[in-house]
Amino acid sequence: MSDISNAAPETKAHGPEAGSAFHDFMEAFESFREANDERLGDIEKRMSADVITEEKVDRINKALEEQERRFERLVLKETRPALGGSERRQNAGPSEHKQAFERYVRAGDERDMRRIEEKAMSSLTGADGGFLVPDETEAEIGRRLAAISPIRSIATVRTVSAAVLKKPFAISGAQTGWVGEADARPQTTAPQLAELTFPTMELYAMPAATNALLDDAAVNIDRWIGEEVEQAFAAQEGTAFVNGDGIAKPKGFMTYPTVDESAWAWGSVGTVATGAAGGFAAGTAADAVLDLVYALKAGYRQNASFVMNRRTQAAVRKLKDADGNYLWQPPTGAGARATLMGFPMVEAEDMPDIAAGAKAIAFGDFGRFYLVVDRQGVRVLRDPYSAKPYVLFYTTKRVGGGVQDFDAAKFLDFSL
Repeated sequence: MSDISNAAPETKAHGPEAGSAFHDFMEAFESFREANDERLGDIEKRMSADVITEEKVDRINKALEEQERRFERLVLKETRPALGGSERRQNAGPSEHKQAFERYVRAGDERDMRRIEEKAMSSLTGADGGFLVPDETEAEIGRRLAAISPIRSIATVRTVSAAVLKKPFAISGAQTGWVGEADARPQTTAPQLAELTFPTMELYAMPAATNALLDDAAVNIDRWIGEEVEQAFAAQEGTAFVNGDGIAKPKGFMTYPTVDESAWAWGSVGTVATGAAGGFAAGTAADAVLDLVYALKAGYRQNASFVMNRRTQAAVRKLKDADGNYLWQPPTGAGARATLMGFPMVEAEDMPDIAAGAKAIAFGDFGRFYLVVDRQGVRVLRDPYSAKPYVLFYTTKRVGGGVQDFDAAKFLDFSL
């Protein structure tokens, strides 16, 4: 068993609780590796694994997943930015908008909020009322979402003021050429352009508070709203960015047409087959993953990541290459990601499970592959009437998304 203590110093930037969780995670991984090696040895000797060994591997694998989730939760908790933190208050103090927003949230006093938005001639307030949150609150909500929303954390995020982003894209690439110093400059051929449209759709959450909480001066209202809406927003976003149908929600990358990589064309995502329906072909699992990696052009591989759900990751965790090395490796420290063949792994629960014909693993440069569009402005409507004695806060933001470069990612197709 390798010396796990060597990894501990990398967690010193985090609290002792996260360091302890990381140590427990690495111990669980070592136990899993030993049990899986025993399982593979049984297969080589008897052409089948012992039932008890299989059950042991599955049990340790589940325990490893639990340790990994616990470690990630602790790291996220420690690295999550605080809304309206003490440093901001000490250095600059709360803005006029922030003060007015707190009075509105706590007591329903709209006067200063109306004056601020009239002065700013804001066009972002919706027809059903409510007020825009302060800029610092909106920025921190965006940072929180980036920390916990898996696809948002690796995609390109663009903030716009309009309801729709239209982006031209040169399918044939930039038109360039070489010429000598005194040579004539021939006219370049017209590029083949496509216009990609990314409409933004309304995403909402409705946290509730008691009057006692709102009257408590020790409660940071900005932080409370951010914590309440971030999980709801992240869960809805995560589903839409993967499987959204584009109707009143972003279009997910798994809903675009797919085609075998040998016949790839713009407008579809290329796929690589594993050679077995609903699994990896016997003895060639590493080859299938390698084929997926090298189906991607070199320019995209530099910043590529694997995306899959935890059940697929559990299956991939058991794979070895021809030299007996595990393809999956644990994170090197707090805040790092696990890797597969040296590339970071991103866990997205909405990815499909391994099944016949399922595209259960995506690999690519998601910064160039998928675009998330945020419309500027997060709006809050205070409602003290609908659920008395509780006060509801109808919080909305507009989000869109879709594939912007169809050549920047490939899917692993579990089929012949």
